[in-house]
Amino acid sequence: MEVLRRSSVLAAEIMDAFDRSPTDKELVAQAKALGREFVHARLLRAGLSWSAPERAAPVPGGRLAEVCAVLLRLADELELIRPSVYRNVARQLNLSLQSETVVTDAFLAVATQIFSAVSLSLAAGITWGKVVSLYSVAAGLAVDCVRQAQPALVHALVDCLGEFVRKTLATWLRRRGGWTDVLKCVVSTDPGLRSHWLVAALCSFGRFLKAAFFMLLPER
Repeated sequence: MEVLRRSSVLAAEIMDAFDRSPTDKELVAQAKALGREFVHARLLRAGLSWSAPERAAPVPGGRLAEVCAVLLRLADELELIRPSVYRNVARQLNLSLQSETVVTDAFLAVATQIFSAVSLSLAAGITWGKVVSLYSVAAGLAVDCVRQAQPALVHALVDCLGEFVRKTLATWLRRRGGWTDVLKCVVSTDPGLRSHWLVAALCSFGRFLKAAFFMLLPER
């Protein structure tokens, strides 16, 4: 009960931060909360389950739920364009899902490759398309982990995602007013929306990510 109470308090604090200019610490907490929701949605889609005691279901209609819904919609578009990229990610990277270090190192290698054009001083090269791809890779690896009876690795992946956001994306997110900036990427909440400019951006980026999978890790 105490864990659930602390989770509820934390969730309330995270959702409150969506409605104002967040700090870097809050941006990282939001990144992890979004990561848990994103992964949970992808696991449900794959017919799998995952126990996350710190996960509190977002309030319907709240900012967290709204941002996560947009990330998932954009990810759906990206996966339609390049469906094979985000499936069987561990196999594509020739990973053995027995070690937390191996899995998190692989995820960080992909994440670094995705944002390799980023200038730390100007945050050039960061786009919402790349952020969505980052979450899709994390979710793809999470699905592989659960399928191979390694659900504990999913928690490590979410923590790793948060750390990457802290080091690489927090400044960019803060300058854009936080995670709610992604809501500008869609004009309508209509599930049939396919014409927004970001979808076209995701299309071109899918080709880049496909190539990245074949060059980012040495033989293990």
